[in-house]
Amino acid sequence: MSSNEGEGALVPMREAQAPLFPLTNFFLYPGSLVPLHIFEPRYRQLVTDLLDGSGRLVMGTVPDEHRLELPGAPPIYPVAGLGEIARHEKLPDGRFLIWVFGLARVRVREVASEQPYRRVAYLPLQEIPVLHWRRDELQQNLEAAVKERCKDIPELPEELAITCLTDILTQRLQLSSADAMRLYAEPDVEQRALAALELHAQRGG
Repeated sequence: MSSNEGEGALVPMREAQAPLFPLTNFFLYPGSLVPLHIFEPRYRQLVTDLLDGSGRLVMGTVPDEHRLELPGAPPIYPVAGLGEIARHEKLPDGRFLIWVFGLARVRVREVASEQPYRRVAYLPLQEIPVLHWRRDELQQNLEAAVKERCKDIPELPEELAITCLTDILTQRLQLSSADAMRLYAEPDVEQRALAALELHAQRGG
């Protein structure tokens, strides 16, 4: 899956709940596959519980100014990434190596948890699609910017969705956590793409 288009089949339209895994300067993008090393006891328990259930968790981003609070319960941004454990490996000492597949952007609010890890309620981020007469120009501009930023990749897959191209460009720009969240949380897909293109132009190729 290369974008979050059609994610309605993957994400409940009614509020649901999932365990929270918070990290600093990290964003789980739809369609991405991210490896994680799980060593803290409460998150080992989280993974164990997920493997007996849906396998879904929310990856929340902790603002930079709260990074030293990560061992506790720091705040997270209100838009996060819903993911699913696609693969796991349990190590002899109880640690886990997991690979999380990004499903969708979601709006989150923390709820009570009876476990050592935190939980959130979530709803999918309702995105505003690009107007049809704007798509071709925006697609071409994004493809050109991504190719300029991804010279280490010989060839990009054809017909990547605008949402996916924007996410790739955003990640390649190496933005601050606050700037990256501004784009990540923008529900208007065209505005998100235009903001990424503007930052690309400001930073040069």
